[in-house]
Amino acid sequence: MQKATFGAGCFWCVEAVFQNLKGVEKVVSGYAGGRIANPTYKEVCSGLTGHNEVIDITFDPAVISYKELLEIFWKTHDPTTLNRQGNDVGTQYRSGIYYHNEEQKQLAEEYKKKLNDNHAFPNPVVTEILPAPTFYPAEDYHQNYFNLHGHEPYCQFVARPKVDKVKALFGEKLKAGV
Repeated sequence: MQKATFGAGCFWCVEAVFQNLKGVEKVVSGYAGGRIANPTYKEVCSGLTGHNEVIDITFDPAVISYKELLEIFWKTHDPTTLNRQGNDVGTQYRSGIYYHNEEQKQLAEEYKKKLNDNHAFPNPVVTEILPAPTFYPAEDYHQNYFNLHGHEPYCQFVARPKVDKVKALFGEKLKAGV
């Protein structure tokens, strides 16, 4: 098993995008990249800790590759907006790839360069690519959020379209029954 750590806006949405993929054993919502240990959601939301809302993925590279995870990452959020995703604004919503080894770093940097060189988006990709910092799991009520609270308005209007996009673009990569 390997790890992948991504920030792409609210972790509820990002978790929902990745947790139903074949080869993904576990997705944990949490915080990374800040100045204090064991931050709370309230502290991170203040924007003062420097943490990013991220997901930590445990995956089987024999079933789904890191490159495939990167493709899904790039196609399910806007990597061109600094410190925001849609109406979620603040440093805690920044686009980030936090690599766990040199291969992940190389693949992420090559993909970002290709996107920018080919003008894949109207604006340059601003995703930060950094070594994986200490990961702090979010409070229990944030875990598996979309599956438990998918009926709530935020989930319906923000997370659901991302989940539907994954189904449309990557349906063959989804676990049976999803």
